[in-house]
Amino acid sequence: MVLEFEKPIADLEQKLQEMKDLAQGKSIDLSADIQSLEEKIKALKKETFQNLTRWQRVQLSRHSDRPYALDYIYEITQDFIEIHGDRSVKDDKAMIGGLGDIDGRSVMFIGQQKGRNTKQRQERNFGMANPEGYRKALRLMKMAEKFGKPIVTLIDTPGAFPGLEAEERGQGEAIARNLKEMFKLTVPVICIIIGEGASGGALGIAIGDKVFMLENTWYSVISPESCSSILWRSWDYKEQAAEALKLTANDMLSNKLIDGIIEEPLGGAHKDMKAMAKNLKEAITKALTELDKMKPEKRIESRINKFCAMGVVNE
Repeated sequence: MVLEFEKPIADLEQKLQEMKDLAQGKSIDLSADIQSLEEKIKALKKETFQNLTRWQRVQLSRHSDRPYALDYIYEITQDFIEIHGDRSVKDDKAMIGGLGDIDGRSVMFIGQQKGRNTKQRQERNFGMANPEGYRKALRLMKMAEKFGKPIVTLIDTPGAFPGLEAEERGQGEAIARNLKEMFKLTVPVICIIIGEGASGGALGIAIGDKVFMLENTWYSVISPESCSSILWRSWDYKEQAAEALKLTANDMLSNKLIDGIIEEPLGGAHKDMKAMAKNLKEAITKALTELDKMKPEKRIESRINKFCAMGVVNE
């Protein structure tokens, strides 16, 4: 999958491959030309990805090759054990969670999971959790608290599932209860937006001591398309909506809504999954080291104060 703004880069990369094939097939020395083109591609990539618009970052966050929650979990942990079910209705496959070791320390991971193909996307409900998904997440959080395990949530959802059956089973109440209970958790809580972070569907597992965003992700009360459809009665103005929403990681950090940005490999997380997982692991380890120094009461107080300060304006 090549995005519109990536096409000039893709064209040069194709020419580079053709040049390499020609040099190999005809035994011609084109090393100088190849090196020159490689440097040109690198410079173009750097310029392109340093100057992305907000809508282009939204597109990158949805890239079909982008790593999902389980990809990161299996890469950065040892002996991950997934835990299923909310002990009430069923196992919501859009919400995953379980215990995994990071350098010998057991951590409770919770996240939204999308699918790679049509069958998986239907099974995972496109990463849109039902009430039982949020109740499963809360069950795992309480389990982590009981055994003194830190919690890491990986957020990637276009929103909570908006279907009638979800509302009948208490979608709003499930998310609201998660918000309330996450403020009171005595163990360290780290929340990371790894893709899309839309509305209450994201916020339902995003109340933490530390909240991070990957470089090419977005976090907002509404998606650009939905915002466009409300304001302009059409999806055609999604780019303008993205600019108005100020939903990128840099926007969130400047508004003091997150605690930090985790750098992605040049071209996006999908270009080098292992490097991205390494950056993610380092951010988690560093944050846990910092949070371990705080007493539980102090962490809870700091967590509450942080979220209560959001949106406050002094005139």
